[in-house]
Amino acid sequence: MSKGESIWDLAIETVHQQEKEGKDGQQENRPAEESSVFLMGSKSSGKTSIILRFLDRDEAAKPTTALEFTFGRRARNNLAKDVVNIWELGGGTFLSRLVDTAVTVNSVRQLGIILVLDLSRPEELWVTMETLLKQARAATDRSITELDKLQPGTKQALRKKALEKYDGHPDKDMIDPFPVPLVIIGGKYDVFQDFDSEKRKIICKTLRFVAHTYGASLLFFSLKMKQLIDRGRMMFNHLAFSTSAPHPKSMQLEHSKPIYIPAAADDFQQIGPPPLPEGNVGTMSARNPVELWKQAFTGHFPQVSAVPTVQDDPAKDPQYAESSIDAMRQQKDEELERYRKNSERKAREIARMRDGLKM
Repeated sequence: MSKGESIWDLAIETVHQQEKEGKDGQQENRPAEESSVFLMGSKSSGKTSIILRFLDRDEAAKPTTALEFTFGRRARNNLAKDVVNIWELGGGTFLSRLVDTAVTVNSVRQLGIILVLDLSRPEELWVTMETLLKQARAATDRSITELDKLQPGTKQALRKKALEKYDGHPDKDMIDPFPVPLVIIGGKYDVFQDFDSEKRKIICKTLRFVAHTYGASLLFFSLKMKQLIDRGRMMFNHLAFSTSAPHPKSMQLEHSKPIYIPAAADDFQQIGPPPLPEGNVGTMSARNPVELWKQAFTGHFPQVSAVPTVQDDPAKDPQYAESSIDAMRQQKDEELERYRKNSERKAREIARMRDGLKM
């Protein structure tokens, strides 16, 4: 007991410590839990790299073909292991309908969604964000509606949980939060930081508006900056295992620095009005604020739809090699080639016979 402390001070401190240890013990002694994290976003934006950093795997990222699955585990002191199922959608918006495969009745109650956007390609940013958020929202709402039929009250409970953090917030009646936790990550910040200041300001304000409107956390990420890697890993852990999110004290609003804003920490007054292009103010008409911000952003950065390219045959990709299946595939390919040649030979013989009859 230090000088100046009474026996009552010591008793109060001891009680507080015991209460803390009790809560920690309850956390550690709870049964093992299973959750899901679904990543989607711009093509080649760093989704796979974010997963590898979370799983602490020191390996090079490979291109994602369609929808890929992996999982992670976290052991607790009571030897129970929490499991997180990790789904990654590749190809940008091209295969957005595969969202329904990962967002289901079985996963939606313990689901977190991460949208990764390529900050270095603002000409694709809005169309990618809009397409994938719309698809994810539809799949989430469908799954929750189906689950609510099996477990009445689920829909209301998830809605209440999504709005809890906005109690007392001045924008509570103006937002439409996702019914499951949503994180928007701006990838390739190392490239983005060299953009013109005004361009960075427009992109940051727009992403802040979208994130705040949908109740999402927003953070920027780069594989070349350790601080941003650590922050991204901490946020992933938060979604996967309900650990602490990056501390609100590290929040960053300035467009000249890597943005980090936890859900419900921003507000529309701080974000300001949409950056309408000069000369276009009188020509714009929007049904809602999101539409107005879309028109403003695309006025500065006209969007180009990512044209899907023909992918290399994934069956020939070494990362998917399966000796027995590959051998069978090779046999079938050889049989098909022989059939093709026989068919062509017979077609030539029939053509010659017809030519002979005409003569």
